[in-house]
Amino acid sequence: GRSATSRLLLTKKTGMSSSDDKEEKKGKAKYQPSDFLKAVLGRPVLVKLNSGVSYQGILACLDGYMNIALEQTEEFVDGQLTNKYGDCFIRGNNVHYISTKVVRR
Repeated sequence: GRSATSRLLLTKKTGMSSSDDKEEKKGKAKYQPSDFLKAVLGRPVLVKLNSGVSYQGILACLDGYMNIALEQTEEFVDGQLTNKYGDCFIRGNNVHYISTKVVRR
């Protein structure tokens, strides 16, 4: 195995704990949030903001700060469609969640 120091450094750098390390050795890869985000790139998503406003659109890109770019975006306030945008950029600190459950129109 790894020394206690190398396990601590690995935990700090990658967020992996020693139990994660053991699962990785067994061949069981954990499903991470970043895996979900990579899988939904280019697909319709619902982005809910901390303010309660929601945006639906095609996820064009995002970064490690959860800054989001959407295409073909629709804005919903209190469940009602209020605006449509070609492209929409959302600052990550405003994001409450991202979901693949979109309202079908």
